[in-house]
Parts: sequence; C-alpha cells; structure tokens
Amino acid sequence: MRIDGILNVNKPEGKTSFAVVAWLRRVAGQKRAGHTGTLDPIATGVLPICFGQATRVIQFLTDSSKTYLAEIELGTATDTFDREGKVTLRGDPRAVTVAQIEEALTAFQGTIKQAPPVHSALKHHGRRYYELARAGTPIKPKPRQVEITALELIDCQSPVITIKVECGRGTYIRSLAHDLGQHLGCCAYLKNLTRLRCGPFRIEDALPPSQIEDGFQKGTWNELFHPVDSPLLTWRAAIVDETNELTIRNGRLLPLGEERSPSEEYCRAYNPDGHFIAVLRFVSEKKLWHPEKVFSLWQFSCPKAP
Repeated sequence: MRIDGILNVNKPEGKTSFAVVAWLRRVAGQKRAGHTGTLDPIATGVLPICFGQATRVIQFLTDSSKTYLAEIELGTATDTFDREGKVTLRGDPRAVTVAQIEEALTAFQGTIKQAPPVHSALKHHGRRYYELARAGTPIKPKPRQVEITALELIDCQSPVITIKVECGRGTYIRSLAHDLGQHLGCCAYLKNLTRLRCGPFRIEDALPPSQIEDGFQKGTWNELFHPVDSPLLTWRAAIVDETNELTIRNGRLLPLGEERSPSEEYCRAYNPDGHFIAVLRFVSEKKLWHPEKVFSLWQFSCPKAP
C-alpha cells in the first residue's frame, strides 16, 4: 500500500514534530513522510504531515503564511524565550497598560529584522544552535528578515497577554515574545502557543492522533487525507492535452498560450481526465513553463473552478 496525501494533524503538547512524524510512519506503515515546519514541543495545533509524493509539495507549505495564538507572560525572561528555559531576568509589568501593549505590537508588524532564539534548530558551522548553547559555546544568532502581516491583542490578564499573529516563513514566535518584553521594558517569554493555520490547513479541521490511529485500525484512513494538490489551489490550473502531457513528463519546456500575471511564478497542471500531473514554473527569459515537479497520481482530480 502506498499513501500519497496530506494529514492535517492537531499536534499535542509535549511531542516534537519529528516524534509525530515517526509515530505516523509506524501507524501508517509508510517510510516516506515529513512535516511542513517545526512546532516546538510546548506548541500545539496545525501540523500538516505529507506522505509519499505529497512530500514534494512540502516546500510550498513551508513557504506559506501561518497564524498563531500565543500566550505571553510579562515580567520574566528565559534563555529559551519560552516557559521551559532558565530565568535570566525579571522585570515589573504592573505599570504596563493595554494601550502600551497595542502600541508596541505595531512596531513588530510588516517586514522586520528578527534574531532567532539561541535555543533553536538552526545551524552554525554545521552544528545546531541548541547544541552549542547546551555546550556553553557563546553564539549570537544573526537577525533575519521576516514578515509579520498582522498582530492583534486578544486578551490581557496581567501578567499574561494573548496575541494573534499572522506571519511568513521563518518567524519565531518565541523571539517575538522576547522582543516584545524588551520593547515594553519589563521582559517576557512565550507561555503557550497554538498554530491555528498553516497555508490552507486550519485548526478547525485538524485531527487528533487518536482519530488518526482509529482510522487506520478501522480501514477508513483514506477519508482523513487531503489531496496532494490541496496546498496549491490558489494557483492557476492549466488543463493540458495529451501532447503537452507527454512534453511535461519528458521534462521539456512548454507554452500555455494564456495571459500570466506578473507575480505568477507557478501553476498546477492537469491532464484531460482531471488528474494532477505537475507543478509548472514560469521561465521568464524564455516565456515558457518548466515542469518543476511531475507526479504520477491517479486518485486526485482537478478541482472545480471557483
């Protein structure tokens, strides 16, 4: 049995993303599976897991926008920027007002520079930051450019505030919590985190591990999976004839004969029977489309046009 599709998993607290993938490989009896962006062990929520040929669209889910609900505790800083770290500094948040918090949040919206946590899985000269930190090696992660498209204060029960964050790839909510505390002058760390959305996958439809395991035990697992092309449905769909399908499968460039918007880099291709066959990338200098990823999936049909 080969599985090609995506599971929208509701990751439980206390599990690493890798542990969830390893567990699913055993439950599903599959070797080829991967997640689309790490969630820390304390975090819960949406964790799409791709199986089989769906692992080839992981990059597009990793690049997609995400939404989080974050609880931040003011008045304390930790070395990991979350509740699991050692306390490094304490402050007094009692004088911080809701208006000050809302004003501070505006400073972190848009394209900003953000330094990743020292305790992270990023690499420095081939070693993980957290390995170097645990070994006592002094490191100072370089700030990176990230995009935070929306920040909203949801609740304030001092010293804990709850914010909703919509952001792009590479944003660390732990760093956001830490930096917000510094901006307010009272310190802060991330207390709890839930990912509400990753690309098109939402918390309302995320499956708990117990439901997934039950589906495999009862043989209804196929009802739980999303099609391989589901993360790509905002792209234009091109239906190609048999000649162009052969061109795609041979890896050759082809014209689509349609107008293309300036921001359109990719499109999805289907054959006349509605089978998803490829991700095409536009080659601007040649004004042709290149078969970036070609699939042999018979069970996923072209969705109806909106």
